[in-house]
Amino acid sequence: MASILVLNGPNLGRLGSREPEIYGSMNYEQLASELVAFAEKHGHEADVRQTDSESELIGWLHEAVDGRKSVIINPAAFTHYSYALADAASLVTKAGLKLIEVHISNPHAREEFRHKSVISAVATGVIAGFGTDSYKLAIQAV
Repeated sequence: MASILVLNGPNLGRLGSREPEIYGSMNYEQLASELVAFAEKHGHEADVRQTDSESELIGWLHEAVDGRKSVIINPAAFTHYSYALADAASLVTKAGLKLIEVHISNPHAREEFRHKSVISAVATGVIAGFGTDSYKLAIQAV
């Protein structure tokens, strides 16, 4: 059984009310419950978290390394510019753990500033554009 941290960045706590035409109608609490159940069904334990704080996300990545946990991360807006988050994410993969970057929407089909990810270069893999199923695909990849 793998223990997985599922980490979500800024504004993802607003799922269901924030741009439902892009992010869908499922709220964050529903997503978290669904992912915990899906992980259990596949023999894993998922700890699903959300924060609007870059420093808290970095701390959780350090916790993953110290606890030997794989990570599924939707860095949200931090995807495009947080080199501090990228440095912390690289610690996960350098420790031999999986780090999968996920996005609900397809960033490459959106505004140009969303096309660059500073996280992708250090991630084990990237899954994007499948709605909240992106997370489920990542759980299966772990």
